[in-house]
Amino acid sequence: MIIKPIKVLVVDDSAIVRKVFSQELSKERDIEVVGTAPDPYVARDKIVSLKPDVITLDIEMPRMDGITFLRKLMQHYPLPVIIVSSLTPKGSKLALEALSLGALEVISKPSAAYSVGDMSIQLAEKIRAVYGIRVAARKNLSEESGQTRSTIQVNSKALAATTNKLIVIGASTGGTEAIKRVITRFPATSPGILIVQHMPAQFTTTFAERLNSLCEMEVNEAQNGDTISNGKILIAPGNYHMLLKRSGARYYVEVKQGPMVHHQRPAVDVLFKSVARYAGANALGIILTGMGNDGAAGMVAMKEAGSINIAQDENSCVVYGMPREAVKLGCVDYVEDIDRITQTALRCITA
Repeated sequence: MIIKPIKVLVVDDSAIVRKVFSQELSKERDIEVVGTAPDPYVARDKIVSLKPDVITLDIEMPRMDGITFLRKLMQHYPLPVIIVSSLTPKGSKLALEALSLGALEVISKPSAAYSVGDMSIQLAEKIRAVYGIRVAARKNLSEESGQTRSTIQVNSKALAATTNKLIVIGASTGGTEAIKRVITRFPATSPGILIVQHMPAQFTTTFAERLNSLCEMEVNEAQNGDTISNGKILIAPGNYHMLLKRSGARYYVEVKQGPMVHHQRPAVDVLFKSVARYAGANALGIILTGMGNDGAAGMVAMKEAGSINIAQDENSCVVYGMPREAVKLGCVDYVEDIDRITQTALRCITA
């Protein structure tokens, strides 16, 4: 049986980037670069003629920027899009805006700290992850759409009794929007939350800042030694693992590098397994949309240690990979739609 390769269109104003992406992706048997485009105007015509399965899109381009093009694409010809961005504050902000507009993944351009080889592996994996995802047409999009707070009201006295409780969340493809929908519903007095989202270095800083502007809880990118307490959310920095540690009754995080796990750093399993060791039954785990099985083994360890675990259901996932693997291992207590996860978590953690 002959399997058709995934057809990719590379859109970037840099001739060097177009050449590197084409050369590197041509090494993958299941991926074919069917064309390249230096700007959105050329890309528009090639999308119609070549009918690519996946598009890689630069967001800082002349004539028409990538955000404007993405907005038009998602309204009239929605396709799986992977954003290619520079490791700058502006690039990070634009990448997050693109994810909110319907792009599915983000990858950073090669740099001194991020080699062409590393980029090639990540890009190929992300192409496979988003391939075949049905992207719905979107109308009247804006960066702030759907970001209105709808905090769940719970008994404050019940929350006050949970100072030793902890919530941990893991996500990958589609996770930035899923995480937003979950954590913006938590009241300011909720137990501390630790989050691992598969995302390149630099982007997690902007991601944390964006979430902090939307949440009642305080959101920060984690730093080594940060204490975990009610009302605070810590996000693992890109290219660093985040682990839970404990000193007496005090929880804190260790942020370090070390080997990649499931080709990821940060990895969900690294966090979840440390939570199983140091928090046990005081923890609640949530696994959201994402490709692969990162987090499943960690959830097994958490369940064996007495935690309660929640997985996002298939219908509301962009990619039903990580939650499915956790469910298959029998370590999940509740499978919920994305908009019911926070309510279930609060009910369990305050019981």
